[in-house]
Amino acid sequence: MNKSLVTNIIAAALVLIGYFAEVTMVFTIGLFALSGAVTNWLAVHMLFEKVPGLYGSGVIPSRFEEFKAGIKHLMMEQFFTQENIDRLLTENSASAIDLTPVIDKVDLEPSFDALVTTVENSSFGGMLSMFGGTEALIPLKEPFIDKMKQSLTELTQSEEFNQILINELEQPNVMADLQQKVSNIVDQRLDELTPVMVKDIIQEMIRKHLGWLVVWGGVFGGLIGALAAIIQS
Repeated sequence: MNKSLVTNIIAAALVLIGYFAEVTMVFTIGLFALSGAVTNWLAVHMLFEKVPGLYGSGVIPSRFEEFKAGIKHLMMEQFFTQENIDRLLTENSASAIDLTPVIDKVDLEPSFDALVTTVENSSFGGMLSMFGGTEALIPLKEPFIDKMKQSLTELTQSEEFNQILINELEQPNVMADLQQKVSNIVDQRLDELTPVMVKDIIQEMIRKHLGWLVVWGGVFGGLIGALAAIIQS
């Protein structure tokens, strides 16, 4: 069920009912609810899509290169440190390498915080402050982290990744060369990403939760409309 669409339809229905039935209270509630829901829907839409004439829209695709750089930094600085590589060589044989335990233990909150900071420092930040600021994004943290771990696990379980890793583990001076090899693999995989793919990845992670911004925009807009109608009566 599309929560945003349902909220907008209900609000629009209240406007029509109030207008044609000449019920001021219902009309005002519907009008305020519709304005709140539509404004929040537009804000969510502008986060992912470039809207002509609206400066600051499409912030996720426009930060495409920063997103890729953040993924690489995360992989190399948290997963493939010398300590993790040493643990990998000690605990795993070359024929059975599973990085899932390492990924599960890594703290991905800094990556979410970096994404929030990127949005906050962008031209979209001013509009975001109208809808509760960065606090409105907090409910997205857990689904973002879960999806990121899933994506990283899939990356490290690819046949190409594991074959290169196994081949390198069988060579001398593994520690000195492995990090560079892994870095090259990550670069190659990230080069396959496009701005549209990055947008779709993030949108899939948080679409469900962003829909609630539209719902609550309609709810609070309706409450303000009811208050305004009571004051005017």
